[in-house]
Amino acid sequence: MDRFTRATEIDGKQFATGLLERIKAEVEAVKAETGVVPGLAVVLVGEDPASAVYVASKHRQTVAAGMKSFEHRLPAETTQAELLALVNRLNLNPEVHGILVQLPLPAHLDPNAVIQAINPDKDVDGFHVSNVGHLATGNPALVPCTPLGCMMLLKDTLGENLAGMHAVVVGKSNIVGKPMAQMLMNAHCTVTVVHSQTRNTAELCRAADILVVAAGRAGLVRGDWIKTGAVVIDVGINRIKVDGKSRIVGDVVYGEAGHARAITPVPGGVGPMTIACLLANTLTAFRRHHTLAIAA
Repeated sequence: MDRFTRATEIDGKQFATGLLERIKAEVEAVKAETGVVPGLAVVLVGEDPASAVYVASKHRQTVAAGMKSFEHRLPAETTQAELLALVNRLNLNPEVHGILVQLPLPAHLDPNAVIQAINPDKDVDGFHVSNVGHLATGNPALVPCTPLGCMMLLKDTLGENLAGMHAVVVGKSNIVGKPMAQMLMNAHCTVTVVHSQTRNTAELCRAADILVVAAGRAGLVRGDWIKTGAVVIDVGINRIKVDGKSRIVGDVVYGEAGHARAITPVPGGVGPMTIACLLANTLTAFRRHHTLAIAA
């Protein structure tokens, strides 16, 4: 009988709870050392319900970690000039070490212009071209929160040394797929990226020691796409109807992945890591600003 008959469930919620506890302890330590606490500014434009819930959760967890939370809620009719002026004020505010502008923005605003206006040293979303370039060249960078969380879960499951493993990333978005692939390459994995135009996706996935799926398509990856003993990170969050009831599912058919070594569930896998990694990035930005050693 094969060794992997039931995949280990990677508990992202538990890992995130532990990470937040470590961040809180580190915030207390840097406060004692510098007399200052990290500050995170979050900007919400408009009344998108999902974004409002997410911003409120960020505020609660920022405060719980002992950081300062600067919340800016702007009306949907806010102009590009007004939003850029706020970003500039936050760039210049010494109490703010991290800036996040919640996406999506109302249609009349240019998100790329807003992202590029953020001081890259405060860009805790990791979307500024300066941080993207540093990541691509293997230099220290603030990296997007979701791929950062995925890497933490992978190393917790497989150990720190991922060198030589074949990683396949399904999806090539700027938010997850591309930075995830780059982080895996920086960890000395051999990386394949597949996407909607790839002709032999299933065959490539079957070769993966590490399979990261971020396609945004419910049930895309079936069990026969997964190699026995692979570690599967399912980034997908999809709302579907089953028997008239709404359910959240991933991009992987979880029930068919028992032969994997380990897999993240949806919900409860990658999702809880996002805000925890946002606060980790804020702490990293603070440490760099104050020329403190970056915690491992």
